[in-house]
Amino acid sequence: MKRREFITLLGGAAVAWPVAARAQQTAMPVIGFLAIGEPDLAGERVRAFRLGLEQGGFVEGRNVAVEYRWAGGGGSDQLRTIAADLVRNPVDIIMAAGEPSALASKSATSALPIVFTGGSDPVKLGLVASLNRPGGNTTGVTVLNVELAPKRIQVLNEVLPSIPTFVALLDPSAPGFDIQSRDLPDVAQNLGLKIDFVYAGTTREIESAFENVAQRKPTGLVVGASPFFNSRSEQIAALSVRYNLPTVFQTREFVLGGGLLSYGGSLAEAYRVAGAYCSRILRGENPADLPMQQVTKIELLVNLKTAKTLGVTIPLPLLARADEVIE
Repeated sequence: MKRREFITLLGGAAVAWPVAARAQQTAMPVIGFLAIGEPDLAGERVRAFRLGLEQGGFVEGRNVAVEYRWAGGGGSDQLRTIAADLVRNPVDIIMAAGEPSALASKSATSALPIVFTGGSDPVKLGLVASLNRPGGNTTGVTVLNVELAPKRIQVLNEVLPSIPTFVALLDPSAPGFDIQSRDLPDVAQNLGLKIDFVYAGTTREIESAFENVAQRKPTGLVVGASPFFNSRSEQIAALSVRYNLPTVFQTREFVLGGGLLSYGGSLAEAYRVAGAYCSRILRGENPADLPMQQVTKIELLVNLKTAKTLGVTIPLPLLARADEVIE
């Protein structure tokens, strides 16, 4: 009987079957790494994931293999197709980068362990039963970037105190879309601001959204939390400069790519912890017993070079609070 057929027959019982025991049947355990985007834009996160694995005693190519699968700008159907292929391959664990990858993986298997990273509430998304006791075959790390979206408006308001209207770029397919659509207007109103919305869910729509926003100047742009936007960080950062739009982003990758400001949880830390969780599962721990982790490291980055290009002045109090300043 083939290994995958045996797992299928076991059904739910396969969740509790230690990965370490399964790995003994092959020369090396395999992790399937599923992500939106392209590998050349995710180098820092992949390095952090490998660091987490190494801290748990697993070195890629030595005692663990990683099968990387990138969905580009693909939607949920493409992610589900790739996830199903990883299950058939087979792999021993799926590392799902972002909630769309996690949801696709969870729909593909209730047997293989899944470790994921995300920025929204995983309980509301149905990925885990609870934060302390995830249950099932899924656990992971959250960075709470959706909940930090209102704070990003405050940061941008410090830089642009005389601008009465901001624009928020949101991804309608992002897990935190409803929360951001609901909360951002309230925060803006409390600051005496108005906020308008533009939407993008594809690479082409991003281009069109920036053309739309550029016609509304003067304004500031708030880029919403979205795994898809993370995968297009260089494109979005470049467009913000091309169209002379002071913009605040969710993660440091955007600022390293030339964006003005970012405020959010550290994705690198999230991927490191996810790698550590994969190593623990490879050693036989059950994902159902591994509580969801929350990244507590919140980063504020400022790109002074971009500020000069855009002709904006970063207030000294904001610079003093910055975790990193790019000059």
